[in-house]
Amino acid sequence: MKNAKIWLLTLLLVVGTLSSASCGNDDGKGKSSDKPTLERIASRGVLLVGTTGDYRPLTGEYWGFGIDMANEIARQLGVKVSFVKTSWPTLTADVMAEPQTFDFAIGGITITDARKETMLMSDGYLKNGKTILCRADEADRYKSVDDLNKPEVRVMVNPGGLNEKFARQNLPHATLIVYDRNEEIPTRVAEGDADIMITEITEAPYYVKTDSRLAAPLLGQPFTHGQIGVLMRKGQDDLLEFVNSVIARMKADGSLHKLHERYGLMD
Repeated sequence: MKNAKIWLLTLLLVVGTLSSASCGNDDGKGKSSDKPTLERIASRGVLLVGTTGDYRPLTGEYWGFGIDMANEIARQLGVKVSFVKTSWPTLTADVMAEPQTFDFAIGGITITDARKETMLMSDGYLKNGKTILCRADEADRYKSVDDLNKPEVRVMVNPGGLNEKFARQNLPHATLIVYDRNEEIPTRVAEGDADIMITEITEAPYYVKTDSRLAAPLLGQPFTHGQIGVLMRKGQDDLLEFVNSVIARMKADGSLHKLHERYGLMD
């Protein structure tokens, strides 16, 4: 903790002049001329973190792997943390909102080139990839994307995120059902309201473990491969550098691996 604070104070001295020049007067309202920096977060004493709270086991209401990561970043900053509700359909707009509502967003946010064009994303700290949940007694029915891409297969996704995007691009012949409560979709599948949930390799094992009616037959063969990271608006390079340093330290000292194990996630 002491080393982290020394590191933070040193970085603040380096970026202080640049922050003052680019941010203008601080009226505490988070306007674009008052973008959050490490100095401002330290003065506020609170790290504001956006999360959907519906992506178990990464973010519950409010618990999970991503929540633990946010708490660790705040601890190493020497400040408290406050969670701010966002959603998958509004995530990008909320990150870039005026006035600004949080410093960064965390949870099951996949690093993509499209996001990096308009926002900043941290280094990856968790492997990710698209897979499916289905009813356990139908697990042998689904072996490939072709098995999903049929009119009789009802595919349920949450709106506005990469799950919906994947389904629309890769399953044009399936019957797509958009359901706005991501955490309820596994139950809807288990109870027969849909046949398939498009999800991630980070999320699927949690639901298989907690509901014996469900299976993830393609867990070891994800349709896509990626990494999950922290998302924030541009102009916060000092905060991005600090977040990346926390991720690097957690990888080096083994604490990130222990966190993966705690939630049954892949490194």
